[in-house]
Amino acid sequence: MSVNRRVTPPAVSPGPTSGHGPSARQPRIAAGGFAALPSPILRAAAGRVVAGWRDELGEAVDAEQVRELLALVATAVDHQQVSPAAPVDERTRSNLGRRLLELLRAEVVRGWSEHDNTDSHIPPILVAIERVREAIEPDWKQYFTSRLAGPEGLRLLVDIAHDLRSPLTSILFLAETMQRGQSGPLTEVQRRQLGLIYSAALGLSSVASDIIELARGGDELVEREPVPFSVSAILDSVSDIVRPIAEEKQLTVRLLPPTSDERLGHPVALSRVLLNLTTNALKFTDRGYVEIVSREIGAARVEFSVRDSGRGIDPAVLHTLYRPLRPAGGASGRVFSQTGLGLAMCRRLVEAMASELKVESRAGWGTRFLFELDLPPCPPPQTLGRRGLLRALP
Repeated sequence: MSVNRRVTPPAVSPGPTSGHGPSARQPRIAAGGFAALPSPILRAAAGRVVAGWRDELGEAVDAEQVRELLALVATAVDHQQVSPAAPVDERTRSNLGRRLLELLRAEVVRGWSEHDNTDSHIPPILVAIERVREAIEPDWKQYFTSRLAGPEGLRLLVDIAHDLRSPLTSILFLAETMQRGQSGPLTEVQRRQLGLIYSAALGLSSVASDIIELARGGDELVEREPVPFSVSAILDSVSDIVRPIAEEKQLTVRLLPPTSDERLGHPVALSRVLLNLTTNALKFTDRGYVEIVSREIGAARVEFSVRDSGRGIDPAVLHTLYRPLRPAGGASGRVFSQTGLGLAMCRRLVEAMASELKVESRAGWGTRFLFELDLPPCPPPQTLGRRGLLRALP
């Protein structure tokens, strides 16, 4: 008798049957491809999978399609028992094919546990099932690589960075709130642990922001035209953000604002550069201090510098310092991240503000990054603040 493709075959024994009614459906299933399987264990397991296909997959999948695909899957398992190098039919490389293989394995194991669990034929079948699973598993590495190399690869990378940065920003604000005791008193150990959490989240958030910024070109200024801002407010906000890192490493952060504080310029870009340079300096300084200095070198010109008391940078790597995805390491012991995105972004933002990022480094003296900006004095502005700076990051 014919089988309606939208009717669920009842769970019956996979053996031969005769007569009319529901039990007569089983020979039709076997005739669909399972009868050719030499293994009675696989035949029985495949029959049980088909018998309950609707409970698993609903009516979204055709019954005949299930039978045909399961026959291919079971045949591949049978062939893998004979030869691990046997090819696997391409039609099994689908979500449905992988799910049917899982169900087939489950039925083999169930039959083994319910009947003769000493059957020596079962282990080779399970090994063959695993081989088929590896053969039809999607190549996620190749898929991801092809997506990144495709025309939308840059957008995909930026989307990933955005997805990473949103929860990291929440972690930063939550850790800050807890450190300040707003959720209750903390022990010294808890306060230090929160500092570690904050430092890790800040580092990851900075990488995500650098990816987004460089994908945009790395030189886009949030403020298209210069706006009023307070230099000391920017220095304070950067210091507030990196304080947990400094406290954890027992380092001092020194600030030196200019005499004339209110200026006209691009505060978000300046904040990003100083935050990145300061975080970098703290990361690679084991003892001593990091200082952020703003020095007036004219009525409308200010030099900014971030210096650390670390061991300095190996001269051999200075020429690659601003290169994204550069090799890491150096004989001096100062090791930068593998990506190099932060310094590359800083250099582009400084260039967008019509300046040049320079570096000085000597063994036993430390490292200093510096740049000069034209910042005309102006009336007092609104301050950016710590939360404002974090939210201003792209």
